[in-house]
Amino acid sequence: MSALPSMVAALLKPGAYPHKPRKIELVQTQMSFVLLTGEYAYKIKKPVNLGYLDYSTLEKRHFFCLQELELNRRLCAGAYLEVVPIMEEDGAVHVEGQGEAKEYAVKMKQLPAERMLDRLLVRRQVTPEMMAKVAERLVSFHRSAETSPEIGAFGRLEVVRGNCDENFAQTERYIGSSITAHEYRQIKSYTGDFLEGNATLFDERVTEGRIRDCHGDLHAAHVCFTDHICIYDCIEFNDRFRYCDVASELAFLAMDLDRYRETGLSHRLVNTYLESSRDEELMKLLNFYKCYRAYVRGKVESFKLDDKYIPREEKSRVMAVARGYFELAGSYI
Repeated sequence: MSALPSMVAALLKPGAYPHKPRKIELVQTQMSFVLLTGEYAYKIKKPVNLGYLDYSTLEKRHFFCLQELELNRRLCAGAYLEVVPIMEEDGAVHVEGQGEAKEYAVKMKQLPAERMLDRLLVRRQVTPEMMAKVAERLVSFHRSAETSPEIGAFGRLEVVRGNCDENFAQTERYIGSSITAHEYRQIKSYTGDFLEGNATLFDERVTEGRIRDCHGDLHAAHVCFTDHICIYDCIEFNDRFRYCDVASELAFLAMDLDRYRETGLSHRLVNTYLESSRDEELMKLLNFYKCYRAYVRGKVESFKLDDKYIPREEKSRVMAVARGYFELAGSYI
C-alpha cells in the first residue's frame, strides 16, 4: 500500500478534531476516506477522476460534499449534519478550524455499525417484518422523489443500453481475474437479448412516471436500523446513476439479500413493495435489473483492485467479493 496522503494521516490524531476523540478508525472506498471518531464520521473525497466521477479539484470536491449532504437528507436526515472545512496551520491539521480550507468533509453522526443491515444479515437478526418496513419506506420515498421529462429520459432504452455497454467496456480488463470469460459473454448476451425484446416495456415505464431521482446505491451496507430506518450514502457524483426506474432500485436491495442467501427476506421486500405501490409491471424487469445491479457491484469491487491505497491483503477479500457478485449476476439469466 502507498503511504496515506499527509492530511489523512494527520486526521488519525485526536488533536485534529474539536471534540478530541479517544479512538479514530479509517475506512476507505475507491472514492473516499472515512474517519470514524465514535460520535461523528467525516467523509473526505479522494482527488480522483474515474471518468464516471470527477473529484479532481478542491472546488469540485466541495460541490459534491454539498450535494451529498442535500441528497442524503431525503432518507437519512438526522445523520447528515454539515460540510466542514479542514485547515492546515503551522504544519498542524484541524477540522472545523479557522483560515483557508485545504479540504472539505461531510460531517455525519456516526451510525451504529452493529445495526447495519449487512451486519444483521450475517447474524441472522433480520425479520420479514423489518424488510416490509424498508419496502414501505421505499414506496413512500419513490412516490415523493422528483421526476421530470429530463429525469424520465434516463429510463429510455437507449440510455439503459448505454449504461450496460459502459459496464461491459469497463470490466473487460478484469476478464480472467474477477470475472470469467464465460460469465462475461453469457451476461452480455442475455443483456442484449432482453433489451432488444422489451423496448416497448422501457417506453411504458417512462410514460408511467416510474423513472425517479432515486438513491442509486441501495445495498445492504447502506441501510441502518436505528430509531428510524436510515438509508444513507446515496450517489451524489453522477445524476444518471440516481435517475433510474424504481424497479432498478428495488432490484438492487433484493439482489443483495439474495447474495446473503436470504431469498425469503428478498421476496418479502419485493412483495410488500408491490402491494403498496401497485406497480404490477415491475416484476417483468426485476430479474433483468437484479442481474444489472449485481454486475455493477462486481465492477465497483473490481475497481478497488487498482486502488494504490488499499492494502494487498484487503484486495484478496475484494477479489472474492467481486467474483461472488459476478456469479450472482449470472444466476439471474
